[in-house]
Order: sequence, then structure tokens, then C-alpha cells
Amino acid sequence: MDISQSSWEDVETYLQSNDCAVVPFGCTEQHGALSLATDTLLAHRVALEAAAPLGIPVFPPLTYGITPNLTAYPGTISLRFETAIALLRDILDGLYHQGFRRIVIVNGHGGNIPMEGFCREWLADHPKARLRFHNWWLAAPVLDYIQSLDPDASHASWMENFHFTRLPHRPVPTGHKPPVDPEHTKDRPPQAVRDLLGDGVFGGDYQRSQAEEDHLWSLGVETTRAKITDDW
Repeated sequence: MDISQSSWEDVETYLQSNDCAVVPFGCTEQHGALSLATDTLLAHRVALEAAAPLGIPVFPPLTYGITPNLTAYPGTISLRFETAIALLRDILDGLYHQGFRRIVIVNGHGGNIPMEGFCREWLADHPKARLRFHNWWLAAPVLDYIQSLDPDASHASWMENFHFTRLPHRPVPTGHKPPVDPEHTKDRPPQAVRDLLGDGVFGGDYQRSQAEEDHLWSLGVETTRAKITDDW
């Protein structure tokens, strides 16, 4: 149930029999030759495909996230922690007020992971709610598959290289990039991070086969669907 294709009456009818909702959480940041909106595109699409057969509403994605270390790359926009917390709080409060009690945040950006701590605080203030923060690419079957093919795979590598994140005017390189120590992207300012990363890829193969890409995506959809439905 794509909220962008729904009216308020659709949601009112839905809430008469179900109280689950999905909120994708993305980012706008450099992804090498891939779209600046990669994290948002991935989070939104995996949420929509996972929720589609369930009829559960997927709200429009949060398109900005926490990415201060990559702001030396043009087009990268970072939220402050306090801004991200205030934004997410208002969204969760709004959903709760409407009658949603089971909420799944489908996250597509590593920099947003610290927001899971805020989610636990929010739950303490809303004891009748259930809230899950799902990092789709870190689900065990997904991560195991990625690492079985390419242990160096990371940000902006093949694991985020899908037909809907590629740009027709910006060819993706071939070959393999040696991994950059992720700790070195945390202990220096943005321009030094850009100097370290160069093209923006953290490491791994730039491309893999279509079959491998399709299998990775199917695992992402399956594990996201399980997060929406299982063990509430």
C-alpha cells in the first residue's frame, strides 16, 4: 500500500483492521558513479516490494540522513543528529496519534544506525507501541551472501549497484577497489575523507553479474518482509 497512491479514506479503512506501517529512511550522499539518492531509492523500493503482498502502508521515505563525513562531495546533504531526532520523533508521534502501533523503519544508510538508540527512547515513552529499526543490507542472509561473493564490498560498490541506482550518463567502472579502512573515514574531516576515498567507493567489486544482483535483491525483500510480519 503505497501512501503516495492512497487517500486518507484508504488509510482510515486500513486502520479499522490493522495497525502496522513502514517508514523508509534514506539519505542524499555521494555513491561514486551511482545516484546521490541511492540509499533512499534502496530503502523505499525494498520496503514497497516487501509490503506489497501484505497490503501494509509504506510512507514516503525520509530523503536526508546523517552523513557529515562525506559533505566534501557536492550534492551530499547531512542532517544534524538533533534535526534527525526531531524529524523522526514527529513522524513517529504522528503515526501513533493516527492509531498505528507497529512501525517498521526500513533504513538504507549506515550513518542513520545511531538513530536506533533514539527509537528505544521513543518506545519507553509509548509502551503500547512496537517499533523496529531494520537495516536491510545487514540482515544475516543478505550480509552473508554479500560477503560470500566479495568480503571487501562496502559503500557504493556492487552491493548498491542496481538498475534503479545507476545513471545512464555515468558509467560504473569495472574491476575491484581495495577496501578503505572505515575507521579512517571517522577520524578526519570531510575533505580528508574525500582525499582518502577518491571516487567515493569504500571498497569491493564495482559490478557483479545480473543473476547475483537479482539474488541479493530477492534476499533483501524477503528479509524485510519477515521483519514486517514476524514475531510481533
